[in-house]
Amino acid sequence: MSNLALSASPHIRDRATTSRIMLDVIIALIPALIASIWIFGARAALIVAVCVATCVFSEWLYEKLMKKPNTIRDLSAVITGILLAYNLPVTIPVWQAMFGSIVAIILVKQLFGGLGKNFANPAITARIVMFLAFSVTMTTWVIPPDMVSGATPLALLKKGETAALPMLLDMFLGVRGGCLGETSVLALLLGGCYLMIRRVISWHIPVTFIATVFALTALLGREPVYQVMSGGLVLGAFFMATDYVTSPQTNWGRVIFAFGAGCLTVLIRAYGSYPEGVSYSILLMNILVPYINKATLRRAFGGAKT
Repeated sequence: MSNLALSASPHIRDRATTSRIMLDVIIALIPALIASIWIFGARAALIVAVCVATCVFSEWLYEKLMKKPNTIRDLSAVITGILLAYNLPVTIPVWQAMFGSIVAIILVKQLFGGLGKNFANPAITARIVMFLAFSVTMTTWVIPPDMVSGATPLALLKKGETAALPMLLDMFLGVRGGCLGETSVLALLLGGCYLMIRRVISWHIPVTFIATVFALTALLGREPVYQVMSGGLVLGAFFMATDYVTSPQTNWGRVIFAFGAGCLTVLIRAYGSYPEGVSYSILLMNILVPYINKATLRRAFGGAKT
């Protein structure tokens, strides 16, 4: 009995750490980075670098000033920077990209207590703030490879100009207008599959989210294949809606969360004044996550009702 070791729960441990999980997400995002540079040129790499550097520096500076432990090594700020950059047009002014990065880290993440305490995805919230603050530059698109200004596929679908839509192969590869990290469906699927193979995420949110948008737009007769491959749906479904902090803890909760996000996305795209709805739908569902968790978490045997 003298060799009996006593310790507090949890007693089942895993080698996975926050930094290890974040590194897997970074690896999964690399195909989309390569695709964005191939499609939009070197400026795509510049915008990503600026967002990442500003996010990391903002986190370091805030924690330094507030005398809090330094957390930049967990790589979460790097992920925020990459995801924010992927949600921006390649033509965005550098100073605006820096502004969005500061909003994401300081206002959305750190002021709520840091990683694990923010109620909404920092990159998504910062994108929405930037859209409201810089509506012109946030909706100025270029169409590769000639880099001329033009409408995105979602804008064309909104106007009913289906004859002007790119070919499905171009949509899949990413040769079209849009934010720099959302256009290549192929690259995003490669990254998403990597995350599922590594068990960083489960299938529940991305599959339910995408399937809901496909099914509802098919019922409405609104080009479901183009709807799925347009805008930030694939990026949002695999990389932002699956955020550990702001998504439900149970599989059923994740299905409910993703179904709600899919319904809201279609509602905004079909009947709203803005052609895209992924960011808004994820943000709105982030707010409902505590209620979804409460409804779907199992009560411990013998535990009191909450």
